[in-house]
Amino acid sequence: MNLHNPLTDLPAANQLPTPAPAEAPGTPAQRAFREAVAQVEGLRQRLQELRQEQAEARRRYWQQVGPAAQVVVQAREALFAPLEEALLLGYFSRLEEQQITGFIVGNARALQDRFGEDASAVLRKYAPRRRVDEVDETPSSAAPAEPVDSSLPPHEQAAAAARARRKTKQQKAEEAVAQATRAAEQQLLSNTKDLYRQLARAHHPDLARDEATQQHRTQLMQRITEAYETNDLYTLLQLLSDTTPTSATDENVLARYTQALHQQQTELKQQLNELKYGENGFSGSTGKKREQEIRQLKRHLRAEAEYLQHVFTLMQEPAGLREILRQLAAEGHTTL
Repeated sequence: MNLHNPLTDLPAANQLPTPAPAEAPGTPAQRAFREAVAQVEGLRQRLQELRQEQAEARRRYWQQVGPAAQVVVQAREALFAPLEEALLLGYFSRLEEQQITGFIVGNARALQDRFGEDASAVLRKYAPRRRVDEVDETPSSAAPAEPVDSSLPPHEQAAAAARARRKTKQQKAEEAVAQATRAAEQQLLSNTKDLYRQLARAHHPDLARDEATQQHRTQLMQRITEAYETNDLYTLLQLLSDTTPTSATDENVLARYTQALHQQQTELKQQLNELKYGENGFSGSTGKKREQEIRQLKRHLRAEAEYLQHVFTLMQEPAGLREILRQLAAEGHTTL
């Protein structure tokens, strides 16, 4: 009798052949396209989750801080009327009027930067013009010059015309970014149109042979059309990945779509960074540290509101406003 001994008859585990890992099906272009779709989907999901997290954190934060902040906003908005009236009295010196104008501008910027209030009208009216040394003297014919007021003296008309021709470095940089954005948008629209046509040819309801398939294709075409009308390239590419075999798509076209998806990845990462670290981002701390910060902020806001209300009371008389101007100038402050 021949007995089977597993310890001696079977080969050792390290002697067994190891199968090579199977590669993902498709060509490199097809695999790159599918990976890009998956990466964009992950970034979009993360962006949506982060927006929800920040919206909830901001809601909780303003539930606690909002009432105190609103009192400060109302107190600051109440300062505009007496300050603007003071400029019309003829009571103050030119230097004092400059101080008052600085207070108006500083108050408007505080409302806009700290509390998100719209103070653009006040800033347009009172904010100082950009200094000459911050302006690029190179003339540009890209934008038509605004008409100059003919009622001005000749030297002021010439100065106004020169200002209209000049562009700041920031404006030129913004125009360059806008031009690059327009070029990217044109390429995006071209990709979107080509992709829409490809999907429509493959999934048009009229090509269906039975009623069930026709209903399914009708719903699919609605999604395709909605994505095309909103220039949603990602949704169209996702539909292409889900419903159309990538082997049926030309490799050059797939490479172009993959490049567009990489561009969208970059944009999504920028949006994520802006939400996390930008001025409008909101990633507050939690627990006892957040409670301590909120209590401290509430104390500061209450103190600020009391101070602003005191200043408002003094401003009702020109002599009181002059005293405020002297005190702030002595302390080295240019705004409230």
